[in-house]
Amino acid sequence: MGLIQEFKNFAVKGNMVDIAIGVIIGAAFQSVVDVIVKKIMMPPLSLPTDGVRLANKKIVLKDAYTAVDGTAVEEIAIGYGELIEVLIDFFIIAIVVFIVVKLMNSLKRQSEDDQNPAVETPKNIQLLSRMETLLEEQNELLRNQQKSKK
Repeated sequence: MGLIQEFKNFAVKGNMVDIAIGVIIGAAFQSVVDVIVKKIMMPPLSLPTDGVRLANKKIVLKDAYTAVDGTAVEEIAIGYGELIEVLIDFFIIAIVVFIVVKLMNSLKRQSEDDQNPAVETPKNIQLLSRMETLLEEQNELLRNQQKSKK
């Protein structure tokens, strides 16, 4: 019974919801990154190769042939071109993710900057700030009263 209750607490506290949202956003972001890599970044990068597809590059260890009994034997090859293509994709994705994270961190820093006049301070924070000021004033008055009594 303890395990089921622990799982309910885990699910209700939002951890599973946060994970699910992260997976969904990650899948959507993956589609965006795929389009950026395959449709925007790779075409200009393929211009210098003059139409050569890296995915087709391979080292053939044994050619394909048809055996005497008529069965086809596939070739054995090392597909280094696909590895190069995947590494280029990874590099471009890493750069795109870095830029997005850097932009998000910049926006977060701007929103948390209390000196930035463009960022509106929430009403509850304004109230707390005003209460802090009033408490400081009250404490100063009490200190002055105590000094004057001595």
